[in-house]
Parts: sequence; structure tokens; C-alpha cells
Amino acid sequence: MMSYQEQVTGIASELEEILDLDDLEAKVYLNLLRAGPITASALAKELDIDRARMYRTVDKLVSRNIISTTLSSPKLCIAADPHDALKIALGKKEDEVNKIKKSGEAIIDKINNEITTNQSSTVPTFRVVQGRQNIYADIAQLIENSTGITYIATTLDDVSRMYHSTIPEKISICEKNGGKVRLLVDMNDPKLAPFVKRFNATETRIGKLPSKGRMVVQENKKMIMSDSAASSQNASADSDYSLCTNSSEMVDNIFTLCSFLWDSSKTLKTIDVKNFVKKTKR
Repeated sequence: MMSYQEQVTGIASELEEILDLDDLEAKVYLNLLRAGPITASALAKELDIDRARMYRTVDKLVSRNIISTTLSSPKLCIAADPHDALKIALGKKEDEVNKIKKSGEAIIDKINNEITTNQSSTVPTFRVVQGRQNIYADIAQLIENSTGITYIATTLDDVSRMYHSTIPEKISICEKNGGKVRLLVDMNDPKLAPFVKRFNATETRIGKLPSKGRMVVQENKKMIMSDSAASSQNASADSDYSLCTNSSEMVDNIFTLCSFLWDSSKTLKTIDVKNFVKKTKR
């Protein structure tokens, strides 16, 4: 059973990604929801934070309409309703997407009209991507462009975070293009099966993974791998990193490994809860 503080920490971690907040901003928002109207000074004392830092954080959240302040003296801080905060975050992201689309189409036209490009090289490429948000964007793009089988082998914590990204939406696009996304997750508690199903992968299986890292591989195309320490529950979003490559040999090797793990795992729908619990206790 998770303690109250562990639950708050978990919610704060999800808020960081959904509302684009840092660790302190998420904690301030959650504590304001719990405590109700309170002064920034009192909140700083409660969270054991320097008052100057708290005032800066409050000003930043006020500018983003995540919290508001009263006209009284002293001023009281009031958290926005969670639904309103989500609408604000969605509106901001939609504006950013529209801006990128508009500016991107214009610059692509300039490149095509004014610059001669040569992208015919078949040399394998490697790159390291820093930041969970950037990694999830890469995974989403990989899945969207896939017309074959794509494996996602990762932890339950990672599935929980990916659920709040655009990845589930890209899975639907992949399936419309004739592709399949196979989710392989290491799950000790079968009661969490409904939670995993909502991710909406084409197929899902439960099995033991060779590590607590993240493996995403697109058949004959590309793979994205992350270290277990970087993708763990306690790691910050910024410290998460991944290796991305289109090396045919590496892609084929990881795809073969995922296929083997898939064949030796159990389908999520057919798990016998009692027998599953007995096996995991051995």
C-alpha cells in the first residue's frame, strides 16, 4: 500500500509532464489544492522552501494562470481547478503546434526552392536524445511512420507516463496504416491489467524483461533504447536519455530479442490471476 506522500509524489511527477511544470511548481500546485487559499510565505514554510524562491515560483504560476492571488493584504494564493489547468495546458500546446506547422511549412518550401539537398547516404546514424518529452516524441514519430510490427518493451511506470503522451494516438494511426504495436511489460500485480489495457496497444503481453530499461524497435527500420537508471520511477524527466539508431544489424538483433521475449510471454487477456500470483512468489 502506497503512503499518502508516495501518492502525492507520483501525482506530482505526472503533473510535471502534463502541465509542463518543474518539480517545485507541481508540489506548490498540489499543496495549494490541498490547503486552500494560503500566503506564499506560509506555503514556503510548509514546504521548507526559501521564501524568495517561493515568490518566484508563485509569480511564474500566476503568469500561466495555474494559480491566482487575491487583492487582500497579505495576498492569498489560490490554485486553479484541475480541469481549468488542463484546458490551459492544452490550449498552450495547440498554439505551439499551430505555430510550428505554419512556420515549418514555410521554411520547408524555402529549403526545397532555394537549397539543393543530398540525403541519399545509407550510412547508419546514431544519436543520443536527452529528456523524456523528447524521447516520447521520437517514439511517437517512429510508431506513426510504422507499417509493420513495432515492439515496446518497458516497465509499468513507463507505460503510465507514456499514456499521457501522444503515443496512444499514434498507435491508432499506425494500425490504420496496417501496422501493429506490441506492448511487452513486466507486471507483478495482475490487478493492474485494466490499467495496462487502456494504453491501447494492438497486442499486449506480460513477461520478464532482461532489464528495467526501455526498448522500442520498428521492424527493419529503427530502434530507441534507454538505460534502466534513466527511465526508472525516481529519475527526473530531464535525466532520461535514449540511444536512437537505424543500424540494420542493431535493429535486427533487438527485434529478434523482442520477438523471443514476446513468444515466451503470456497474453494479457488470458492471465489467470491466482496462478500468476503463485508463480511470481516462487
